Amino acid sequence: MEAKLDIIVRSTEIDVNGHVNNAKYLEYLEWGREEWYEQAGLHYNVFLGMGIQTVTVNINISYRKECKQGDKLTVTTAPEQVGRTSYVLKQQIVNNRGELCADALVTSVTMDVETRKSREVPEQLRKFFEHEKS
Repeated sequence: MEAKLDIIVRSTEIDVNGHVNNAKYLEYLEWGREEWYEQAGLHYNVFLGMGIQTVTVNINISYRKECKQGDKLTVTTAPEQVGRTSYVLKQQIVNNRGELCADALVTSVTMDVETRKSREVPEQLRKFFEHEKS
């Protein structure tokens, strides 16, 4: 399952160089992941009901093209791979001209709410990754 989120670059997201600050790209990616979880029906409360939380442990991002105020961007998020306690989402930010502005692999771990230790990825989440292999 792939989720898409459209955003418009605001003036508050621009740095002294006249383009989107690098940290804002991480926010855009976070918004994209939240959209993916929503579309997957994996709201925060669903995870809490399973006794887990998800924690981002690594973001490997490549900045490809600058974005400027008023640009219309699409953040795409899709499952990439799953392990025992971790999983990777592949994300891209593309502008309205079809140019790749950034791409990232984001690794998260499922963590037990009470013990604060990693826990096996639940089937409700794992199924999205196994379907992608087909």
